[in-house]
Amino acid sequence: QVQLVESGGGLVQAGGSLELSCAASGRTFSNNGMGWFRQAPGKEREFVAAIGWSGGSTYYADSVKGRFTISRDNAKNTVTLQMNMLKPEDTAVYYCAAREYRRIASREVDYSYWGQGTQVTVSS
Repeated sequence: QVQLVESGGGLVQAGGSLELSCAASGRTFSNNGMGWFRQAPGKEREFVAAIGWSGGSTYYADSVKGRFTISRDNAKNTVTLQMNMLKPEDTAVYYCAAREYRRIASREVDYSYWGQGTQVTVSS
């Protein structure tokens, strides 16, 4: 059974930092593109960041570029999202996702596996 489990969410003040982790189990994703999405209350789920299978390619939403960094450790089957200079508008449930293909992608439909999400709340 394939599982993606996010951790690291919580409450932080504006300007602070959080690091989200996504641990995969049930199969290895070392040859697969991975991504992070988020969904704020009352809004559609949106793309945040993506990383290619080797970690050499990354892609970010404009809203987080320069503040968030996605990385992966294929030996540990994990993906990390380092979030700095957090803003209240970053408040959302953050989801980890995995593709069946190596390259990065930013559309939800390009991802086959999803975690349950972790809540990030940024207070002003």
